[in-house]
Amino acid sequence: MLDDKCKQCRAVGEKLFLKGERCFTPKCALVRRGFPAIGQQKRRRRITAYGKQLMEKQRARLAYGIGEQQFRRYVKLAFKKTTATPEALAQLLENRFDNIIFRLGLVPSRTMARQLVSHGHFLLNGRKHNIASTILKKGDVVSIRPQSMNKQPFKDVKETIKKYNPPKHLQLDQSKLEGKVIAEPDIKELQLPFDFTSIIEFYSK
Repeated sequence: MLDDKCKQCRAVGEKLFLKGERCFTPKCALVRRGFPAIGQQKRRRRITAYGKQLMEKQRARLAYGIGEQQFRRYVKLAFKKTTATPEALAQLLENRFDNIIFRLGLVPSRTMARQLVSHGHFLLNGRKHNIASTILKKGDVVSIRPQSMNKQPFKDVKETIKKYNPPKHLQLDQSKLEGKVIAEPDIKELQLPFDFTSIIEFYSK
C-alpha cells in the first residue's frame, strides 16, 4: 500500500524526492505505477494558465513539506524583500533549517530532516533547536547533536558524506559534521525545478 509521500508524487505526476534514496531506485512508486492515483484517473482536460500556476505551487509546497498557510506566509515575506520576489521566495525556502540540513548532506531527504529536527537531533549555533521552519542567515552553524551520533540515522553519515559537495552558499566540515551558512543561496546554481514566477503570479491574483 502506498504511503502519503508516494501519493503526493503521483498526484503531481513527477518525483518530488520526498523519500530520499528510495526515489532513485526501482521501488519508487512513480516508476512502478506511472499512472495517476485512484480518484485522479479522470479524463485529462486542457490545463489553463491558472491550473499551471496552481500545480507549480503545489509541487514546490509538497517538495519542501510546507502547509498552505505557512507557504502563503513565505510569499508575503518575499514581497517585502528588496530582491526580485520569485528569487526571494526561493531563498526563503532554501534557508529553512530542515532544508539546510538536507543540502549539507547530513540526511537523504527533507522529510527525514524535518522529522529529526522535531526530535531534537540537531544544534543551531551550538544549542538544540527543534523548529524546522526557522529561516537561517549568514553565519549560522548547523551540527548533529553529539548525543545523537550513535543513533541509527547517523551511523553511516561520516562515510556517505565523504564524496558529497554542498552548494556554494554552504560550508561543510566533514570531520566535525558541521555546516555553516556563508552566503545567500544562488538559485541559478541550485537549478531548482520550480517556476517561482508562476507561483508568485498565482498568489498575486
